[in-house]
Amino acid sequence: MEAKLINQTEARTDGHFKPYGWHHWPQYPWMSYQFRRALGETQEGGGAISEVFQVGARIDPADPESWHREWNAIGDRNRIRGDESEAAGRIVTARNCWLRAVDYYREAEFWLPGTDPRRLEVFDKLEYCSQKWGSYFDPPMEMLQVPYLDGKTLFAYFLRSPANPEKRQPVLMCFGGLDSFKDEMWFMVAHGAIQRGMSVLMVDGPGQGGTIRRHRLPNRFDYEVPVGRCIDYLCTRDDVDSSRIAMSGSSLGGYYAARAASFEHRLAAVVSHGAIWSVNELWGAADESHGLAGHIRWVFGVKSMAEAFEKGKDFVLEGVIDKIRCPYLIVHGGYDVLGVDQARKVYDYARANGVDVTLRLVTEQETGAEHCQHDNPTLGQELIGDWLAERFRIDQRKLKPV
Repeated sequence: MEAKLINQTEARTDGHFKPYGWHHWPQYPWMSYQFRRALGETQEGGGAISEVFQVGARIDPADPESWHREWNAIGDRNRIRGDESEAAGRIVTARNCWLRAVDYYREAEFWLPGTDPRRLEVFDKLEYCSQKWGSYFDPPMEMLQVPYLDGKTLFAYFLRSPANPEKRQPVLMCFGGLDSFKDEMWFMVAHGAIQRGMSVLMVDGPGQGGTIRRHRLPNRFDYEVPVGRCIDYLCTRDDVDSSRIAMSGSSLGGYYAARAASFEHRLAAVVSHGAIWSVNELWGAADESHGLAGHIRWVFGVKSMAEAFEKGKDFVLEGVIDKIRCPYLIVHGGYDVLGVDQARKVYDYARANGVDVTLRLVTEQETGAEHCQHDNPTLGQELIGDWLAERFRIDQRKLKPV
């Protein structure tokens, strides 16, 4: 079993650079991972470097309450400034502030228990900022609830690309994973797709975002079901090219994407932004002390890690991804703190079974070698966006700059 860098602590206490990016609290690797994620997303508009380090200086990494307090405060500061700027007609400033607040609020609620009422309170503020930012997009972002099952819906955002004059644009459906959701997808994959002439549908699937926070729907192994409902919806739109619908899944979403493409053959291309062969193998011998144990229990809808492992038996790609018919891209950090062996297993199995699969391991020298390129998300957007544009025969020289 491959050793996980995420579990390694160090004797030194000062922040320093590692092959996978800035390591803020070496004795608290899980907190450092989340800090690195926030720091990286500043370059996609999800924060300001000075503000992120200001928060880092005020947090006690041994105290999750301080994490919530400081990120929430800086989120509030940017939200209020955004609202005040809008009232004064300073729309560019307002949009910048709201977008920063989105990612700050995502951080603020991260370590709160799933049952903590503050989680939804912060998430409501987060969505408010996303929606205010998106309302000034051209054309404006659409806030959706995609019909799902038993009267429930999947919360989602739809954005058309102003770069592409085509009436019927190709679409990238963007799904997060265990701890990422629709609003963060802008910083991870959606922005790059928009720049390259693709519309995006950013979705909270089962176990994610508003769907678990409001409908209390945990995740499921057969993600072709929610993905199929999203494709059904897209096929009703007259501004979508239904022959060019792709899906990207980040982190645990890398499993969701590969699983969905194996059975939902309306997908024209699929991306595992971080690949997972088996969630149980990924977790290894994880118990209740695991850095994300609380989050795992909540998202999987179970009461213990033992129950999570039982449910996790179905989350495996053996005997599944040999059925993928569309082009398949795996983008994985070469120093992913959660490991690299899972990506190689997925690639080797898919290739051995005749799948049109590409593996792109991002190196330390390039940066972007962290899980889902959290240390350099722009590079991840470029790798995924360019690959999709080529699959969809989009000539980027003819697009308007966005």
